[in-house]
Amino acid sequence: MNKSTFFIVGKHPVIEALKNSKRKVFRVFLTEESKKTIHRENQNKNLLKDIKIFFKTKKELDKYTTKENLMHQGYVAEVEQLDDINIKEFIKEKNNLNIVCLDEVTDPRNIGSIIRSLTSFNIDGLIVKDRHFPAESKLMYKSASGCMEHVNIFKVSNINTTLKYLREKNFWVYGFDNNGKQDFTNVKWEGNNVLLFGSEGYGITKHTLSYADYLVKIKINDKVESLNISNSASIVFHYIDKIKKN
Repeated sequence: MNKSTFFIVGKHPVIEALKNSKRKVFRVFLTEESKKTIHRENQNKNLLKDIKIFFKTKKELDKYTTKENLMHQGYVAEVEQLDDINIKEFIKEKNNLNIVCLDEVTDPRNIGSIIRSLTSFNIDGLIVKDRHFPAESKLMYKSASGCMEHVNIFKVSNINTTLKYLREKNFWVYGFDNNGKQDFTNVKWEGNNVLLFGSEGYGITKHTLSYADYLVKIKINDKVESLNISNSASIVFHYIDKIKKN
């Protein structure tokens, strides 16, 4: 069955999609300058081989980004979704995994930023609710800055059922919540772990919270109520990556 196609914009999202052998790119719309940049920065590989190329002015490309008010930088591509990854198959015979789970987080910019951070700091994957995931969002791809091509995304129909399954497979579930009594840096982060984050407005939903083995928090200045979720995630991912390397 053919998958539907959609458009992504921006230098890094488009170039990384062209580099990804698993991503089907149907067409690219480039300015003359952006084509030169692709060839100049990727001299060892012809990323545009067998790709339909259409040359446009920057003004002509604006129509792909006006609605979202994004900068296309002279790069637009029509692509197909990557194949879904089954989390049950992924975790088989693997150890010391750290997988992020987003509960009711729907903002494309935040999700894209989280994907960029977890890729940067070697987190093993991301669980999202299929129905709430903005899979074709130009804003998410732009915020992820090319990292959509390097992350394992597990789209599931039910977050709670997935957490229950992972707990049965010896994963510890850590819910990040302002009411957590333990600072996350006091956790050893050994074995297999799920890092559970809730929405900015409401946090982790009550029922999903019941699947967390521990509630932890990031200690911040008492004068600040909370951090943006993507900022919180970056701090956590960087810390876990650092201690894993030591």
